[in-house]
Amino acid sequence: MGADREFAYGAAAGLLGDLLLGDPRRGHPVAAFGRAAAAVERVLWQDDRGRGTLHTAVCVGGVVALGSLAARCVRSSPAASVALTGAATWAVVGGTSLAREARAIGRALESGTAEGIEAARARLPHLCGRDPQALDAEGIARAVVESVAENTSDAVVGALVWGAVAGVPGLLGFRAVNTLDAMVGHKSPRHLRYGWASARLDDVAGWPGARLTAVLAAVAGPDPRGAVLAWRADAAKHPSPNAGPVEASFAGALGVRLGGTLSYAGRVEHRPALNGGGRAVAVADIDRAVRLSRRVGWLALGVGAAARIGIRTVARTGVRTGVRAAARTGLRTVAEARGKGRTA
Repeated sequence: MGADREFAYGAAAGLLGDLLLGDPRRGHPVAAFGRAAAAVERVLWQDDRGRGTLHTAVCVGGVVALGSLAARCVRSSPAASVALTGAATWAVVGGTSLAREARAIGRALESGTAEGIEAARARLPHLCGRDPQALDAEGIARAVVESVAENTSDAVVGALVWGAVAGVPGLLGFRAVNTLDAMVGHKSPRHLRYGWASARLDDVAGWPGARLTAVLAAVAGPDPRGAVLAWRADAAKHPSPNAGPVEASFAGALGVRLGGTLSYAGRVEHRPALNGGGRAVAVADIDRAVRLSRRVGWLALGVGAAARIGIRTVARTGVRTGVRAAARTGLRTVAEARGKGRTA
């Protein structure tokens, strides 16, 4: 079994594990990484980009090195390689937790009561950083759909893309980058300079996954044309280079309007509308967004596995062709040399 198929089988097992088990309530590897990264920050923190860059290098580099060492230790055993890939995939993807939180908020909103809205507000911080007290039922539903769209890229597709590129180190490294961005990459006074490197690295690492997510949302959504049109027209209006394509594509695919006025811990942002011709988000759209997110995740696994197998096949074919061509050239050279020797 080649490494390409080991990734495909392992990543599929990891996604199934996430679907069946979700995230553990205690002892999650990502939480352990977060605690370690926080400890490094306590040692290194200064209001300085250089210190923040060192923080990013230590945390991400350490995780990638650990993943590389683990992959090397099991390289001789296909079964162990599949198991390691499956465990790493389960640890870094969060599709089930994303769906669970989104649907819990949707159920609270469905009641239409003041108690239901308060319950949804209380649960919203589990999903995103919005100020829930500034949102009515429609605003909460819109925040949930936007978070489902963005986290489909961050919590599922992006990890699978880097897993297809670099195996277990890619899976773990992407989650480390994304987690660091959530911890220090925001524009708070403490992290404006210190978190600069983490935020920029997250933009780079998230770029391919965000575009693939937008493409797959158009393919798997109920309105592919609307998704493409919204992506082309509105993605660049979003302040995030990666959230823009994803949220715009989801908005167009679902036929809803995203964006508008947002509040983060008292800081108000006025964002342009995404898919401005769409209707306002309804509570029922939360479940529609979750179902689309699920389809996009499984399609991303298929694309990643197929790309990895295809690239390795092309590479092996190219090497064999090159070796055969070199051998033919060498034989011709030897034959010509012998011919010249006999003539002389």
